[in-house]
Amino acid sequence: MKKSLFTLALCIVSLYAFGQDVTGDWGGSLNIQGTQLRVVFHISRAESGYKATMDSPDQMAYGIAVTSVSFDDGVLKLSVANAGIQYEGTPDAAGAIRGTFKQMSLSLPLDLLRVESEDKRPARPQEPSGPYAYYEEEVSFENQPAGIMLAGTLTLPRKEGSFPVVILISGSGAQDRNEEVFGHRPFLIIADYLTNNGIAVLRFDDRGTASSTGSFVGATTGDFASDVEAGVKYLMARKEIDHSRIGLVGHSEGGIIAPIVAARSTDISFIVLLAGSGLRGDSLLLLQQEAIAGASGVSEENVRLAQSINRSIYDMIIQTDDTDRLAADISAYLRRTIALYPGMKPSGMDDDAYVISQTRQATDAWFRYFIRLDPSVALEKVTCPVLALNGEKDLQVPAGPNLRAIGDALARGGNKRVTAKEYPGLNHMFQQCVTCSTYEYGVIEQTFSPTVLKDISDWIKSGAINYGAMLSILCPQRRHLTSKEL
Repeated sequence: MKKSLFTLALCIVSLYAFGQDVTGDWGGSLNIQGTQLRVVFHISRAESGYKATMDSPDQMAYGIAVTSVSFDDGVLKLSVANAGIQYEGTPDAAGAIRGTFKQMSLSLPLDLLRVESEDKRPARPQEPSGPYAYYEEEVSFENQPAGIMLAGTLTLPRKEGSFPVVILISGSGAQDRNEEVFGHRPFLIIADYLTNNGIAVLRFDDRGTASSTGSFVGATTGDFASDVEAGVKYLMARKEIDHSRIGLVGHSEGGIIAPIVAARSTDISFIVLLAGSGLRGDSLLLLQQEAIAGASGVSEENVRLAQSINRSIYDMIIQTDDTDRLAADISAYLRRTIALYPGMKPSGMDDDAYVISQTRQATDAWFRYFIRLDPSVALEKVTCPVLALNGEKDLQVPAGPNLRAIGDALARGGNKRVTAKEYPGLNHMFQQCVTCSTYEYGVIEQTFSPTVLKDISDWIKSGAINYGAMLSILCPQRRHLTSKEL
């Protein structure tokens, strides 16, 4: 899941052939299961040959660097080795470049034409614009044990009063206070909606991100939980906050962090899990990879092979605390696997580069912590009301298995004040999706489902304590499951 919201990393070109001037802007579209994903290449001259950058406007990804470029015998070849991406194209007499884009097992036609520069920000009709009907304040608070200052925004229904409040907790990866991704700012939308409905909201930049100090690199889920706890402490000192009604709203990894904080703090009165997981990290990632690969058209044989390889690596991570030993074991395993299955390695990437990049990821502090993290441990200790919401079309945190795991853990701990809901047609970002692939996040204009916004607000305003009298899951078929079925 580590920035498993993943942007499509592509590559770029260096070309000049048959007298054709290829400097300038070139664009085309990938058709991914009916979703058009635009690609734009910006090519200019360098001291030796050409240099270029690439944009994926629909995913709000710009200036992506290139790792290798060649144009020999009328064939353009470009690649981004660490993303497993290749592009081959041939200029034609009409001034186009006709080619094929490949990423791992995905192969799609991609023809490039000259394009004009365009506005880089797509339409986001849900975003509010000031002046707001509520009070907004730029704030900062300290995580004293970590020695870092976290910067954020506190919104209050009015400047004076005493209000229930939620802290918004972002998903994996370095996120700003609005959880901006693919041009969407879901936390801005959520904060605006809740504050307009009488609920104060604190949202903040992750450590080492935007205006917050510290380092994001090397931090783990446990570290991020301590940042949230610092936010709770800050709110407890604010006179405008009803200290008996402090809640947490966590998205994706934030939906794992919220129960961790609630399990060890009596100051938390309710939590909302948006696409939160109830499965241990290794199980979640295997499930996620299978769902994304299947939706991308990867063959069952290749899915099974990837699952087997990843499961072996995850088992190594779980079994040892020795980083040096782990790195050596994974490197040796990958070299043996490459020898048996040469196709698992991106074409054009040498064995050493592949092994080094994969080993570095597997031994990353956050990744190792996440693989081992079992959310059920904290969930069993959560006694406050819980609202767990997932999208039926979520490929990153598949709804059924995770809602069941969350419900089971809470039930084992004796918590009956739980409401869980699965929304038909919504993806991991809680957008109404069409193809529902991860490629579609930036293409969809909707940032966050209005239905989900209303459900969150209504649940909190109802007092939370009385809302979840018993565990119920609303399935896509609109059928409630009984406790026995869960």
